[in-house]
Amino acid sequence: MSGESLFPALEPLLEQVSKPIQYVGGELNSTVKPWEVGGDGTVRWALMYPDAYEVGVPNQGVMILYEVLNERPDALAERTYAVWPDLEALMREHGVPQFTVDAHRAVGDFDLFGLSFSTELGYTNMLTALDLAGIPLHAADRDDSHPVVVAGGHAAFNPEPVADFVDAAIIGDGEEAVLVVTDIVGAWKREGRPGGREELLLRLARTGGVYVPAFYDVTYLPDGRIQRVAPNRPGVPWRVSKHTVMDLDAWPYPKQPLVPLAESVHERMSVEIFRGCTRGCRFCQAGMITRPVRERSITGIGEMVERGLAATGFEEVGLLSLSSADHSEIADVTKGLADRYEGTNTGLSLPSTRVDAFNIDLANELTRNGRRSGLTFAPEGGSERIRKVINKMVSEDDLIRTVAAAYSAGWRQVKLYFMCGLPTETDEDVLQIAELAKRVIETGREVSGRRDIRCTVSIGGFVPKPHTPFQWAAQLGADETDARLDKLREAIRSDKRYGRSIGFRYHDGKPGIVEGLLSRGDRRVGRVIEAVWRDGGRFDGWSEHFSYERWMAAAAAELGAQGVGLAWYTTREREESEVLPWDHLDSGLDKEWLWQDWLDALDETEVEDCRWTPCFDCGVCPQMGTEIEIGPTGKTLLPLTVLGAGRERMTATP
Repeated sequence: MSGESLFPALEPLLEQVSKPIQYVGGELNSTVKPWEVGGDGTVRWALMYPDAYEVGVPNQGVMILYEVLNERPDALAERTYAVWPDLEALMREHGVPQFTVDAHRAVGDFDLFGLSFSTELGYTNMLTALDLAGIPLHAADRDDSHPVVVAGGHAAFNPEPVADFVDAAIIGDGEEAVLVVTDIVGAWKREGRPGGREELLLRLARTGGVYVPAFYDVTYLPDGRIQRVAPNRPGVPWRVSKHTVMDLDAWPYPKQPLVPLAESVHERMSVEIFRGCTRGCRFCQAGMITRPVRERSITGIGEMVERGLAATGFEEVGLLSLSSADHSEIADVTKGLADRYEGTNTGLSLPSTRVDAFNIDLANELTRNGRRSGLTFAPEGGSERIRKVINKMVSEDDLIRTVAAAYSAGWRQVKLYFMCGLPTETDEDVLQIAELAKRVIETGREVSGRRDIRCTVSIGGFVPKPHTPFQWAAQLGADETDARLDKLREAIRSDKRYGRSIGFRYHDGKPGIVEGLLSRGDRRVGRVIEAVWRDGGRFDGWSEHFSYERWMAAAAAELGAQGVGLAWYTTREREESEVLPWDHLDSGLDKEWLWQDWLDALDETEVEDCRWTPCFDCGVCPQMGTEIEIGPTGKTLLPLTVLGAGRERMTATP
């Protein structure tokens, strides 16, 4: 019967697998609602972050949607994660389908199966979940008995590589979007499901905010490029718009953050202090697609921190955003929270900190109670020239001043993040990273008077992403990337004075090429994904499970038959006139503006942050009907007497 628990069948399998606790559910603040909670019109969501529990459970996006949906009396939401290969094999052997961790219900029993993709390397895990759930892999093969499969998250801004497998995609912020979808599905169910699955998908598509790939036909030119993408049903829009939530204070989620039972990648309570970024880093898809900037107020942040700590018992608060130190009241936020929680062993962290926004005052507030979480700064490019190309307006002197502040405030180690393979990059640009790291160590020793100063250099391969100025760029090949990184490693290790103090971590170029194929691919790439999955591909974001050879074999077999190839999708530079696979999905960014910014990159021309300068006509605010929302609010967090002394609660004052 629908909605019944599968735990009696699952439980005997758990003693045979690694980390069985990740499958049992019952976390603090999790929710289990009756299957018929809203009567005949109950709308049931299975939400998945398509990775292991330890990666998926702290994901803010899924956690927010889980809570937003479960607040509705006519809806329920449960979570599911990718199962490890050991449990997958046992589930297949014993006929146990993909299940939720909350009530251990079969995913196939739900109305909607929503997947949040922050990276394209989770696509094979989606296919595993669909197959285990008994849901046909191809959307065209599903009927009224199957859930509607909905993709979201940043990777959904180009869902074409998985167009065959998903029924719908939602781009942008999910809070309001899932409520709209819930309303439509609930009404359709109460009306007796008129017109079946086709009618439901039409109702969703006609909102203009839900993309249904089956309702669009793609035609190609003889050379393999896309000729056009056109709707094939009446009333379906030519372009689908992203969703943008304004006034974050009206959406203070999660109110009751989940506390994982098993170890997870983030052991902290997190508050998103603002959304969006207008710094204009040309490689950064997240910054481009989440525009405009919308700040949560200082009082809104304070209330969420207070409620979240009380609900979870965590001892660290992560102040999240794409660049947390850019909040217009970050100094007041950190001082107010440090004052508030002094003496309580509650630490503050800024997981994302810009080099030019960090200072000694901020460092002191973050270390007030003696807890020091890691400090990571992202100069991204090794040379001044390449930083102009990517519009990362940070000088070498900015970085040195910043690390000096950190080391003098008591930190002994900082992590610096760079990219390799950026447009116009040369070996010399990358070798400058070694010189920069040496100067960081030298500065740290000088300001701290100590020799135990360390700096870790972490290198990621650049992958061009949709809806960015670099969406036209050629990607650097895997072998070229590896050769450049070999030279950098040698430059660091060969230095007798500083080499031992500099850690070096990097990803080789191979996973980046696969990610490049998936990020800028079109519908023809779906065959590659399916072939890889059928050949055993799972957990491609994990180095121990990733197989470059498997992907290369599948790409050669599947793409060659269609007149294109791996290089066509990855190392080929696009022209302005080319129809890109995601052009019919409206992120708000004007394509002409993106092209001009690409030309500015090639000219090494920097562009200011529009938060503090006149508008640069990127298109988001007028097209999306939005505007930048930033402080200062002029409010503070009071009283200043510490919580550890047992004083009054936090209040706001104008």
